[in-house]
Order: sequence, then C-alpha cells, then structure tokens
Amino acid sequence: MNLESIKLSQLRALVAVAESGNFSEAALSLTVSQSAISHAIATLEEELGIILFSRGRHGATLTPAGERILVIARDMLRLLEVMGNEANIVKGLEGGEVRLACFRSVATHVLPGVIAQFQQRYPAIAVTINEFSGSVQVEQELREGRVGIGITLLPTSEEFETWELLRDQYIVLFPPRYKVPALPTWEQLSRYSLILPPEDDTCRSQIQRHLTQVDQSLKPMYEVREDSTIVSMVRQGLGISMLPRLAAEPLPSGVQTRPLPVPLERIIGVATLANAAQPPAIYAFLDTLREMRRSGQLMMEGTDESRKHQASPA
Repeated sequence: MNLESIKLSQLRALVAVAESGNFSEAALSLTVSQSAISHAIATLEEELGIILFSRGRHGATLTPAGERILVIARDMLRLLEVMGNEANIVKGLEGGEVRLACFRSVATHVLPGVIAQFQQRYPAIAVTINEFSGSVQVEQELREGRVGIGITLLPTSEEFETWELLRDQYIVLFPPRYKVPALPTWEQLSRYSLILPPEDDTCRSQIQRHLTQVDQSLKPMYEVREDSTIVSMVRQGLGISMLPRLAAEPLPSGVQTRPLPVPLERIIGVATLANAAQPPAIYAFLDTLREMRRSGQLMMEGTDESRKHQASPA
C-alpha cells in the first residue's frame, strides 16, 4: 500500500459516491467531472489494494471493505474540519463583527451576495451595514472609527488604503413611450425635462463635472433625493434622468436606457484607514470581497431582469 499518496480529494470522492450512490451525482455535488470522480476512486482502490465499490447499471454500492474505509474517511475529513475550526479560533474568526459603510445601490445589489458567501465561511461573525447617500458620509464613518470598511468612490484621500471593486456606468433613463435613438446626442437630451438628484448629491456632482468637461449645460426641472423616486417619475413620463446603473436598479417594466453621448462611469472602491490595525474579521471580509471580484461574482451591470425591460432602439 502507498498510504502517503492518498489525497483528501480521494476521500471526499469516496464519501460523495457513498452518499449519492452513483458517480455522476457525486461529481455534481463536488462540482467536478465524472471522470475526475472515477479516477479518484480507482486510484484510491489501487493505493489501498482493495475494491471499495461494486459498480453496476444501477450505480455504485459499497463493498464490505468499502463500508469500513468509509467510516475512517469520514473521521479524517471531520478531523480536518476540526483543525480548521481550531485555527479560526486562534485567528479570532469565531466571533466579532464587521461594520461597513456604503451607498444604497451597493448595499442592495453587491453586498448581499458577498455577505452570504462570507457567513458560510464564518457564521459566528456579525455583519452590520450603514447606508449613506454619498462618499463624504462613508469616509467620515471610516475616519471616526464607526466602521472598519467603507465602499466609496475612487479616487479618495491618502488617509485611506483603497482598491477598485467595480465600475458602474451612468445611463440615461427614458419613459416607456418615448421614441429615442440608440445613441442620443446632447442636443436631443436637452429637449426633454430633466430629473436629477439635488446639488449636494455625489451622483449630481459627478454629472455636473462631466457636463462641464464636455462643454454642456443641462438644467433639471425636478430635483429629487431618492433614486427610486426618480425612476418612478421617469416611468410616469415626467422626464428623463441620468443615473449610475446600480442606482437605477431595479428598473420598472418599460423604462428605456441609453448610454450617455460621452460615456461616464463611477469607480467604486473598498477603503480602510491607512496604517490602522484591523481585527481578523475585517481581513477575512476583505479577502472574500477580493475573491469574488477576481472570480467575476460581483454584480456590475444591472440585473438580468432590468436588461429584459430595456426597449429596443427606436
């Protein structure tokens, strides 16, 4: 026997096949191919020098020897989990709290998935979200130590350590019955009543700077604080609006979206106080955010439902 060559993946395959009764369902449960499961079991049988499963048309059944090995395999995997739990206790991940400050749109469309994955790993860590309308309030919460992580707009001041989380495009929202081209011009947009956030709003500030850079001036007829109210007013035909896509979600049925004549995006980043000692729970949450960003699991361009509601170019 070559016991030193036995891998944890082989033990997991053994348990999965024993519990499901066939190789294909075991492969699905471990998110690997059926051939990988077959290879793992065959290699384990070769290394142990015994047959673990009787294979037939109706699936795989443990042999008497396989039943005895299964008990040991489960014990080994359980001890591995115990080892990990003990390490987490040492690192302070069996308790504590992660406090975040962010925009409503990020809290609604991005953080729920991150928190769900985070709490699968660290169920004992509490997560608190404080929502604000702009980056100024988020950064003040960080500065005064009321939160450990802020989701804010980049760039920001050097007192924070930051990295990019996602990019959110600004879009133009049109009522359902409006006839608009695929790419409207500034002159065409100026013909409609405009609904924007008030002047002290972060999104409004970005829009104003953008208009100045492209030598345009659009005066709103309505100034409304809540994104959801703006979207509802557009749906009722009271005018058009310019909002980041995440802020506009969820889009009601019929509301049309178009790109700005000159593209504009906001860069949303993760910020912590520079040179500040953070508890292990904060680092664990930051790691989860980075992993989900790398794997493309963060929602960046609006929901599938919103894309269904976008009308075809007229």
